Amino acid sequence: LQLGATLPTSSQVLGFAWDGSSQEFNLHPLCMVLGLVFLQGDAILVYRVFRNEPKRNVKVLHGIIHLLALIIGIIGIVAVFDFHREAKIPDMYSLHSWCGMATLILFCIQWVMGLLFFLFPVASSWLRASYLPVHVFCGLVLLVMAIGSSLLGMTEKLLFSIMQPYSLFTPEGVLANVLGILLVCFGIVLGYLITREEYRRPPNPEEESLSVHFKTLTEGASPTGP
Repeated sequence: LQLGATLPTSSQVLGFAWDGSSQEFNLHPLCMVLGLVFLQGDAILVYRVFRNEPKRNVKVLHGIIHLLALIIGIIGIVAVFDFHREAKIPDMYSLHSWCGMATLILFCIQWVMGLLFFLFPVASSWLRASYLPVHVFCGLVLLVMAIGSSLLGMTEKLLFSIMQPYSLFTPEGVLANVLGILLVCFGIVLGYLITREEYRRPPNPEEESLSVHFKTLTEGASPTGP
């Protein structure tokens, strides 16, 4: 919605559609929060939840959930561009759009790198071990960026839609503020679980042994090596 434009009625803004209307815009916040916040957080937590499952299975689940998050995020981005085109609204002019697009692009790169390094490894074991801390750090950074972009988008939408009554604690504004606080709390809890050593996946001697033998067959390393 453009600043100062007449607000549509409730029947026009509620629900979802794919016709360039404000109902298509509704897909944007739904998809971005569901994909880049909720599902990304779930994908990160699989290593903390499935601590005793085979590591290969956990890796596959981690990658699949991230892929689902990426697909949903792309749908959300396409929806808002389509809405802007129909409503004759300029694209990529706000801080929210810059941060959101950067988050999605970096998320794509992170997923491809994880696919190449860990799920279908094409790099040496030394490179995989060196990249793993970077991969974990970038995952947490992307979650923070996604939550921050969501907060910027919620504030931008509120100012565009209810600028005058926003300061009067209208139900829409209060609900959006509460949802924003819940997103922040979600990120804090997730960050706590990720950084606490007691929640990390315990080392599995059998998996470590298989990893050593794999390196022996593929790289000529010694089974007795580190």
